[in-house]
Amino acid sequence: MQENVSDYVIRTGLQPCDVSPSEWDALLADQDQPTPFMRYAYLQALHDSGSACADTGWEPAFVGLWRDNALVAACPLYLKDHSYGEYVFDWAWADAYQRHGLRYYPKALIAVPFTPVPGSRLLARDAESRRRLCQAVLAWCEQSELSSLHLLFASEADLQATQSLGWMQRHTVQFHWQRQGLRDFDDYLASLTQEKRKKIRQERRRVQEAGVSFRHARGTDISAQDWAFFYQCYERTYLEHGNRPYLQPGFFADMARHLPDHWLLFTAQRDGRDIGCSLIGLQDEPGQPRVAYGRYWGALERVDCLHFEACYYQPLEWCLTHGIDRFEGGAQGEHKMARALMPVSTHSAHWLAHPGFAQAVEDFLQREGTGVARYLDHLQERSPLRRG
Repeated sequence: MQENVSDYVIRTGLQPCDVSPSEWDALLADQDQPTPFMRYAYLQALHDSGSACADTGWEPAFVGLWRDNALVAACPLYLKDHSYGEYVFDWAWADAYQRHGLRYYPKALIAVPFTPVPGSRLLARDAESRRRLCQAVLAWCEQSELSSLHLLFASEADLQATQSLGWMQRHTVQFHWQRQGLRDFDDYLASLTQEKRKKIRQERRRVQEAGVSFRHARGTDISAQDWAFFYQCYERTYLEHGNRPYLQPGFFADMARHLPDHWLLFTAQRDGRDIGCSLIGLQDEPGQPRVAYGRYWGALERVDCLHFEACYYQPLEWCLTHGIDRFEGGAQGEHKMARALMPVSTHSAHWLAHPGFAQAVEDFLQREGTGVARYLDHLQERSPLRRG
């Protein structure tokens, strides 16, 4: 759908392919918190592979604003008939709607499917274009008679735009490691309390004594055989928990073709066999913070402490060697603190059409926000870092 508002041309309900890849990525590069997971190729691969599409309950309905024939604002918008793959949980809200005879689904979601990585979601040339984009998305939701609109893992600029329009804010907790002047893994260990240093050394020793070694490959050095083995491990992780994996093989094939430099693979080996691996996302571009993102892991054999070695110690050692500024450990997981991934607050914004439910959710979010702040204070008191 297209409409003209002031000097903007607004198009809603777009497929990813309806937007120019070069314009989208140029817009992303100008944001306050760009990540590789908002790159056009990443979002298109989710759709083309059948991972995030209408058949899986992720119907794309992207929104774009043009001015003078140039894209000045855009965001990934999905029509959802469930709440899977989001990592900001609203199941209780959906249940409350159902118990009152109201329809919660479909809802609208501004997010990167299956990717709980904080970053820019509302791509815009300036604050006014970002505000207009929010207004356009909200108008589309109202016209479509949707129950709600949710913006997940937003950047500071995103939050400012939504707050000015009265959207409710929600806060959750993740665990991130910061370099903070550390030079190598010995420095990293020295930054921790004696108890934590001892435990990490014990965990690494158990993996070594089990005869496990690691190799790593980045970008085009990750072979087709490596990708195939990775998917076998990734799929195993989900199946062991009784679920089917969110991401299809075609998604990773597209990553290997179109965004290879954004991936780093650690492969565990024993007796000449590959037995497990972890896949790390990378942002390592000029003018941007150098960040590694813990994303996926799996193993075909059980080895004590292999998960910690593959998902934390190997990536952290690589980050220290290669000058990476930050390592983000993904959603949830207090156990990450023992590895010096410290708690940080992440943010989302929400709009509900029903006035009564909107007020009830706002009251809940105020109470929840107070609880999250106390939780963060409590976690800081349990810091694994040496004092002073």
